[in-house]
Amino acid sequence: MHIVDGVLGAPVVIGASMLAVAGVARGLSALDTESIPRAGLLTAVFFIASLIHVPVGPSSAHLMLTGLMGLLLGWAAFPAILVGLLLQAAFFGFGGLTVIGVNSLNLALPAVVIGLLAHRLLMRLDASPRSATVLVAGFLVGALSFGVSAVAVAGALALSGSEFLVAAKLILIVQIPVMLVEGAITAATLRLLLTVRPELLPVVVHARLLPAERTTV
Repeated sequence: MHIVDGVLGAPVVIGASMLAVAGVARGLSALDTESIPRAGLLTAVFFIASLIHVPVGPSSAHLMLTGLMGLLLGWAAFPAILVGLLLQAAFFGFGGLTVIGVNSLNLALPAVVIGLLAHRLLMRLDASPRSATVLVAGFLVGALSFGVSAVAVAGALALSGSEFLVAAKLILIVQIPVMLVEGAITAATLRLLLTVRPELLPVVVHARLLPAERTTV
């Protein structure tokens, strides 16, 4: 869901870029030796998932899995998504360098906020990895992160001029089916991780959902 160079107004680009810098700084401070490999792995997943995209006016539609990144990385999702976007812009021309801050903010902030809220939800659950509750939580994380990012992209376009209102509405409509697919994939991935690699999730989450494995994970 990239916005291309030369579309947005200067106030939108500057304001969003400043917020993105703050988010990346907060994310870098959250990285440690244990989370860096996880961040690198998820950056690669984000990079690959975003390569298959369909142009939609000044933006595009594609899978992102940013909700999963927010759930697994927290604030560290900001620098991870930024690196993924930089690689896509440098190697394939997706998005652009002048709007890298806007795109980073649009994708990372919803993922971080919803991921942190999901942490609290999962910590309150008393469910096994195979329960429907975990699937619902994963679906909401993926779908809502994607949906809020789509709204943020449409909002950035709308703030840049009335001539982009039609494109903004089109983006919201086109992204709805992708949002549902994103939620389904995130739900399945969360169940898989809880089953085979629970250590990839934040300690407080997998310890709550897998109490029997606290001494072995």
